[in-house]
Amino acid sequence: MRKLLILAAMVAASPALAYSEKNPFTARFWSLGNSDFVVAISFFVFIGVLVYFGVPKLLMKMLDDRAAGIKSELDEARALREEAQALLASYERKQKDVQNQADDIVANAREEAEAAAEQAKADISRSVERRLAAAEEQIASAEAAAVKEVRDRAIAVAVAAAGDIMAKGLSAAEANKFIDAGIAEVEAKLH
Repeated sequence: MRKLLILAAMVAASPALAYSEKNPFTARFWSLGNSDFVVAISFFVFIGVLVYFGVPKLLMKMLDDRAAGIKSELDEARALREEAQALLASYERKQKDVQNQADDIVANAREEAEAAAEQAKADISRSVERRLAAAEEQIASAEAAAVKEVRDRAIAVAVAAAGDIMAKGLSAAEANKFIDAGIAEVEAKLH
């Protein structure tokens, strides 16, 4: 408080207040010839007119409306942000679902491919077995045909040999000997 009083005394003792027109404690200050006084009166009249016509209320209403508009914009922005977050969460869930479905599809495709590979192996194995059986049958058939051909040929040779022996006039014992030798030769060739 003391400092305030010292400050007021310094302002009052300033050279600006030494002039009588600037000093509010003189009569000249309060006359209409003093321009500072007229400006001060004009200012207060202007403020009074503004108050009379409700300009401060109008300004306050405009400021309140502006504040309400800003608040509504903030509320709308907050709602949009929440909606965007919900939409983002929804898309993230959908992305996870799609990723899970893709993983399931890949897993199923692998399982199906493995099953198809196993089936193909089994089919190839059966096919090889059938072909081996067919080849064995063909070999057995060819062997049987070869044995039959050899027998037929042996019979033909034996008949020809018997015919030669008969033509030469060999005895039955000698003929049997030649026939037995031919049969043994044929058996040796068969095995």
